[in-house]
Amino acid sequence: MWQVLIVEDDPTTLAFFAEAVSRSDRLVLAAGVGTLAQAKTWLDDPSHKVDVLLTDLGLPDGSGLAGIRHAMARNPACEVLVISMFGDEENVLASIEAGALGYIHKDSTPDDIALTILEMKDGGSPISPMIARRVLAKYRGFREEPPAAAQPVPAAPGGRALSPREHEVLELIARGFSYADIARLKSVSVHTIKSHIKSLYGKLAVSSKSEAVYEATQMGLLRPPGRT
Repeated sequence: MWQVLIVEDDPTTLAFFAEAVSRSDRLVLAAGVGTLAQAKTWLDDPSHKVDVLLTDLGLPDGSGLAGIRHAMARNPACEVLVISMFGDEENVLASIEAGALGYIHKDSTPDDIALTILEMKDGGSPISPMIARRVLAKYRGFREEPPAAAQPVPAAPGGRALSPREHEVLELIARGFSYADIARLKSVSVHTIKSHIKSLYGKLAVSSKSEAVYEATQMGLLRPPGRT
């Protein structure tokens, strides 16, 4: 059962998304709030558990991007979907850069909302081909820049250091890229990427993407969300 926090300032939209979450037997509505301040207060309570943050970006007291960074700093295993409108591609792209894995349109049906959340929890990244293309283009641009001086890769437990390629794959996993996306970015086969992931899972002593991101962040192998 995945715990879902919804942050949406419009009461009608909030009620609609809450009802959609409640319809699934694999999802639990943890809370629904209407402001950034309320979301931060809820997230700061150690008794609250959240697996999924479903957030609007245009909140009355600030940007939902701040809420995304706050949630992921408190719980790196939390996965984020943005509540979006058609034609909002620039904000969606900014939210993905902040750590969101995808978005749900405000005019989605209740069944589509629950399905999108569950697909994300099963390893998917619900973004349109257009948004995916823009994100991939940006990462290709980073890759094509002249390389900076080599930096040492931190070691995993027991001195088992991740290879540079494993560390690159780990960073892309943390950004929400699929195996196919990473393979395209690195110009290798999906089988090769799966081999890297299997190796880094073994070195981190984890068995899932969310565990890998959490453990790597705790060990200093990944920068905490929102920090440069």
